[in-house]
Amino acid sequence: MLIGTAGHIDHGKTTLVQALTGVDADRLPQEKARGITLDLGYAYTPLADGSVLGFVDVPGHEKLIHNMLAGASAIDFVLLVIAADDGPMPQTREHLELLELLGMGRGAVALTKIDAVPPERIKQARGEIARLLEGTRLADCAVFPVSGRSGDGVAALRAHLETAATTLPRRPAGGRFRLAIDRSFSLTGVGTVVTGTAHAGGIAVGATVTASPPSLKARVRGLRVHDRPAENGAAGERCALALKGDFEKKDIRRGMWLVDPVLDIPLARFQGELRVPHGQQPLTHMQTVHVHLGTDDIVGRVALLDCRKVEPGSAALAEILLERETLTLRGDRFILRDAGAQRTVAGGRVLDIFPPARHKRAPERLALLDRMRNDDPAAVLELLASQSPTGIDLARFALSWNLTGTETAALLRRVGLRVLGDGDAAIGIAQKAWAALEARFLQVLEQEHEQSPDMIGVEPERLRRRISVALPRPVFDALSAQLLASGAIAQTRTWLHLPGHRASVSADDREQFAALKPLLDARPYNPPRVRDLSEATGTPETEVRQLFKRLARAGELYPVAHDHYFTASTVAALAEIVRRLNAEQGAARAAPFRDILFSDGSGGRKVAIRILEFFDRVGYTRRIRDDHVLRREAAAHDWTAT
Repeated sequence: MLIGTAGHIDHGKTTLVQALTGVDADRLPQEKARGITLDLGYAYTPLADGSVLGFVDVPGHEKLIHNMLAGASAIDFVLLVIAADDGPMPQTREHLELLELLGMGRGAVALTKIDAVPPERIKQARGEIARLLEGTRLADCAVFPVSGRSGDGVAALRAHLETAATTLPRRPAGGRFRLAIDRSFSLTGVGTVVTGTAHAGGIAVGATVTASPPSLKARVRGLRVHDRPAENGAAGERCALALKGDFEKKDIRRGMWLVDPVLDIPLARFQGELRVPHGQQPLTHMQTVHVHLGTDDIVGRVALLDCRKVEPGSAALAEILLERETLTLRGDRFILRDAGAQRTVAGGRVLDIFPPARHKRAPERLALLDRMRNDDPAAVLELLASQSPTGIDLARFALSWNLTGTETAALLRRVGLRVLGDGDAAIGIAQKAWAALEARFLQVLEQEHEQSPDMIGVEPERLRRRISVALPRPVFDALSAQLLASGAIAQTRTWLHLPGHRASVSADDREQFAALKPLLDARPYNPPRVRDLSEATGTPETEVRQLFKRLARAGELYPVAHDHYFTASTVAALAEIVRRLNAEQGAARAAPFRDILFSDGSGGRKVAIRILEFFDRVGYTRRIRDDHVLRREAAAHDWTAT
């Protein structure tokens, strides 16, 4: 269990930690010289069962709140320290307010310096503490009169802490590793060392991690957990990690995160919920604040989403705009302090790290943010799916909630989404949304046939955009495959159409083309251009061009290059050559393709390249440098279908 102290300066926090552990948590020369805590201190003490109690000792001075917040970001248990002679003081109240905003609900109160006051003062101080804690998460916590100097009451307090450690719910073991760095230093023979509390996941010696921002890759060469050598660390544990990478100690600072490389998602804005505590001033739209998140302190602004002002005691939804990038995930707690870092403004929780750029205040969006307050990802995913007509990026959802692949798969089974693709390309779509897309698919085809009856069908990419500009390609491909398999649509070469649709070519067009086609067939792989056909037959160039466009719409010609048309049978033959080259050589390349087409010298490399680029353009192949690789979905394509 990790215990964090809190309280006013000079109330004996460090002395009490030393009495409980035997460790002086003040490590800086300035601290020892001045007798006050300036930065975070750490102490550990073993328990009978082999586990460890860890202490984070925080400074109590009002000007060091940023250090206190860095230490309180991941503790399990609060030890609120109040001196019997002073009673609750300004920083006692401020620390308690911050702990409330951070959601800290487990703790105890140490009433210190009892050896310096008479018994009646101890009784009076107890009453002051009860009034202070009334209505807070710590209202029912135990109060222990102690003296860090004489040792009175320390044993009872320690016994209580040990009991609390045995009943503390274990942190969830899931998720990927993330740790908020609160200290970095160098050791001779070891190198750069960072310390912090693991927020999630596990870590092991030899693992690869990223220190971010600015995305510094590192390997864990050594590990200590609660100041003991270890091979593994887990969520909730204090870890010191020796890192090896292409960086120096000065490149790593408090406020950065050490994470599994998958979680390296720097961002400068997020949306969340916040609450203004009683007794503070109202929070206004676009107010400048200090954002304390993890162990970092970043200047930012608050864009309110569901109101223009948040009154004390009220809550709101907001987007936090940061001046520089950081890392965060859904559920992280944050504190807002005013522009001068003099007072607490609000506290909140991160809800969405991938906020939309538009329609942020739409009722549907606000309803989704409200649902994101729910700690069950299934409830959030269900509503998100109902609001997403073209599907959800499941990789982003899993990252936001820090779900592993196994956890994501279990979640999808609960929600019952249709999943298309896998890994980073996985898309989830609700059954109702899928049915709506099927209907829209058929509707668009019908509209296209009515508007262009002379077209054999619709090119897939145009059809995808007509259905929805936001429709991901994997969803469109899956829709097409299902509708083709069911017979609801048909395919002629590259075009999709309704089964009963037939493009018509007029008798006049067929008669005119009959005079031109022999010229195309004479040199099938390098046919004459429109202007050359016009000169050879005396037919006006404009007339030839319009005729060829009509025949192309009917699927009998293909515009392989500008004013350069190939017959459908020729394109089918070329497609077969490309398929064969892929099967034999792994790809189609310009030189071998040219040698097959123009062994008689009737064409050259330039023409071969234009043909290969045509197949790339229509989606039959994909260009990878100088290779033209057959697409998996195009491998079975029949260019000769009618």
